[in-house]
This record gives sequence, structure tokens and C-alpha cells, in this order.
Amino acid sequence: MDIWKFYDITHREHTLCNALSDRKLDDLITLLRLPTGSRVVEIACGKGEFLVRLAEAYGVSGTAVDISPYTIADAERLHLKRVPTADLVFKEMDGKQFASETTENFDLAACIGADWIFGGYGRMLEALRNMVVPGGWVIGGSPYWLQAPCAEYLAATGASAETYGTHAENVAAGEALGLKLAYTLVSNADDWDRYHGLQWYAVEQFARDHPEDADLAEVLQRADKDRELYLTWERETLGWAVYAFRRALD
Repeated sequence: MDIWKFYDITHREHTLCNALSDRKLDDLITLLRLPTGSRVVEIACGKGEFLVRLAEAYGVSGTAVDISPYTIADAERLHLKRVPTADLVFKEMDGKQFASETTENFDLAACIGADWIFGGYGRMLEALRNMVVPGGWVIGGSPYWLQAPCAEYLAATGASAETYGTHAENVAAGEALGLKLAYTLVSNADDWDRYHGLQWYAVEQFARDHPEDADLAEVLQRADKDRELYLTWERETLGWAVYAFRRALD
């Protein structure tokens, strides 16, 4: 089935398509203290909540991209509903193909939870760093290992011990690029449980509402596997954090 249809089904109850809570996102936005009219870019924007909240808080202009037609449609509806006069553009495209239409860099560049677009977390931070002005914000979100993953989990997922770093290693990856860590927002077990639990709820509701859907059996199979992975291993093995870095002043 279409992978983006699957994610649309599993994330229908989510405001944010990751394990960051609404309160922690608001904490981050408060700390950013962007000047009015700042320029922002977000790669893999999901439903557009981060960029819309930045527009509400600071009057930013911005561009956000996502490869999913479902989330881009959600983001455009959110834009029209909450900040219809804000200068925001949402584009359906592969984030690694994004290039600014001007030579001017952004005041903030973000990619929260999709470092695979760039081939890994460190490469994501490097790409974001290159998009921002000196002193600009680089916001990256990523899982991290709470503990060394067991062999059974790696075999079940096809991941390796190098797929993620530890929390400290994620910070060090940014600092190795000349970025200065300003803040981290770390999800707790409740945040993780809510993120995954809403997926289970959404799939159950979809199955009730669409018993005739041609992809239902695959949706249920994939969702059951994801739930088993989370309950068996991931809840104790994986953490989630958003890292707020500043690019050095030249």
C-alpha cells in the first residue's frame, strides 16, 4: 500500500507527528524569541503545526516541505484556518531536494524527526546549518538510544547499533559542526505512550469506519507489528528529543 496513506491513517489523531508534547513545543517556541518577520524553513513539516505556531507567535514568513500529500493538505488547511494572512508556503516534495528560491539564508531551519531524508542525523544537522544565517537556529529532532539495543530488536527492525546515537552523542554531533547547544526537549515515557497509543486508537477507528478498504489487512498487520516492537523493546530502548542549536556568529 501507499506508505503515506498508512501514515495518514495512523496519525489522524495527532497534532504533532512525533513524540513531542504540545506543552514542550510551546516551551521551545517561547524560548526561540524570533524577531518579527523572521524567515523559517521546515523540512518534513508533517501537518504544519510548528510553522503555524511560529507565525502566530512571531509573525514569521516561512516555507515548509513534506513528501506526503496527506500532511501537506492538512498543513494548508491549518494555515487557512489559523493564520490565513501569514506568508507561509507548504510544498509537497522530497525534503532533500529543497533549495531556497533566494540567496538569503533563513533565521531558523528545522527538521523534527526525519533525519533519514539526509542520510542520518549528523548530515541533517549539517544541511540545516547551511540553510541559516550566522546566529540562526538549527532545530533537529531525533530518537536516541536509552540503552544499547538488543540483538533481537535489531533483527526485528533491520536497524543497527549505529542507526541512532545516545543523547550525549546527538548533542556532540551538532557541536562537531560548530553549532552551540541552547536547549533540549526530551520526551518522557508518557509522551512516547501517547504518540504510539494514538496510532493504535486511529487504526482501530479506521478499521471500524472502513471495513471495506482494500488496504485494511495490511494496515492492521503493520500496526500490530509496530505495537509489538514498541511494547516489547522500544519503550525501554529508544528515547526522543528535539535539539535546539545556534549557528556560530561569523
